[in-house]
Parts: sequence; structure tokens; C-alpha cells
Amino acid sequence: MPGQAKAEITLEVRECPGVHGIAVPFLDQDVVQVWRASRNAFQADLPYLQEVLSADEHSRAERFRFEKDSNQFTTARGLLRILLAGYLSTDPRQIQFQYSAKGKPGLSPAEAVNIDFNVAHSGNLILLAFGRGRRIGVDVEMVRRDLSVDDIAQRFFSAAERKSLNLLAAGERHEAFFRCWTRKEAYIKATGDGLSLPLDQFDVSLMPEQPALLATRPDPAEASRWAMHNIDVDPGYAGALVVERVSPTPLL
Repeated sequence: MPGQAKAEITLEVRECPGVHGIAVPFLDQDVVQVWRASRNAFQADLPYLQEVLSADEHSRAERFRFEKDSNQFTTARGLLRILLAGYLSTDPRQIQFQYSAKGKPGLSPAEAVNIDFNVAHSGNLILLAFGRGRRIGVDVEMVRRDLSVDDIAQRFFSAAERKSLNLLAAGERHEAFFRCWTRKEAYIKATGDGLSLPLDQFDVSLMPEQPALLATRPDPAEASRWAMHNIDVDPGYAGALVVERVSPTPLL
């Protein structure tokens, strides 16, 4: 059908080596590109990354209590602008964002390029995902072994997910918990619902080889509209991508 994207995509994971001279490839409608960046690798580039931010983004960075969190926001948002500028063939300072009613950022109508993007960061790792003509969500989490994952799962996971977690050996539960968490976060980010969508209203798989949105409530058909992918991340992290299978709007 005209105006529809194909159901499946090719996932390309790329390293972001620095702020200058990044070769941003053409973004085909059936490709999602995910860029990996190490926050610590961009310490020397912070002055330039700060330079490309808007006044509003500077204000947001200054509101963080800890410098490391401010620097992480600056690095992630600066890289987002630089990569988008590569896709749009423009200056990163000229990019304008708009926000949905639930806070998901997107390009302003003036850009009119049909590109969706999403950003996630945790610990030292930043992921930036870009797609054309379909909604996407990405998440990354550093695996923390100081958390009581069973208690958190009891509060937020669905009954099916809690059952799957409880079937695992104690030594496997932290990794499985964070796989589940990143997959759930990537889904609610892709839909744009954020935490207004209760996390127990849908089920995701916990196994590393089976990234999948298994069930959605109250509309069971919703699960078939999304594809889920693992993201190759550093040891000690979990990463996930969720991609809309069909574009709701004509591709440009």
C-alpha cells in the first residue's frame, strides 16, 4: 500500500566516535540506525556540545543537582542535535524540537522530514535511535546488583513477567529483570505514552534470544503493531529497541 512502511526493519548499530566529522548515512525507510556513545569519551567536547544547545536546553542542564547528570544531559542532547543535523543537512543549532502532550520530543513541523528519534542513557552509555516514517523507542540500563529486583518486579511487572522471573535461578534474575525493564521502557517510549501507560498492562519476554512484545491490554491486537529488538551494548548493560511495524502517515 502506498504510504506504508514494510513490517520489518534492518537494525544498524553504529559507534559515535566524536563530535566532528561524523559520517551520517542516508536513512532509508526500512532501516533504524542506533548510535552508541560513551559519555566519558566526550568530556573534552563538552564546550562544543554546550554551544549547540538551545537556551531552554541550557536551563534544563543547569537544573540538575549533580554535575555528572548535567554533563550526561548535555552530551546526549548535543549528540542528538549533531546527528539530526547530519540527517537533515543543517546546522545543529538550527534544529527545533516540539513536545507531545506527554512530553515525547520530536522535530518541529518546520523540519517536515518524517524522522522519528529517541534517546536513552544510563551510567556511561548513551543510545540515540533514528527511524523514518515509524515511531521508535530505545532504552538502556546499567545492570545494578544492589537493587531488590523481586520487590520492584512485584510493584511494576505484569503477572506473566513476574512468573517468568521467579522461574529463573537467583543468579540470572538481575540480568533478566533489566532486560525486561528496558524492553518495557522502550515500548512506552515508542508509543509516546510514557508512564501514563501502566507497566503491568502489557507483557514482554525476558529471555535474551527472544525480544518480543507478547501481549497488550485491553487491545490484544496492539502487540502485533510493534517489533522488539535487542541492542548490542557494553557488558553490564541491557538495551532494547521497539519499532512500529507500519507507518501511520505517508512517507516523504
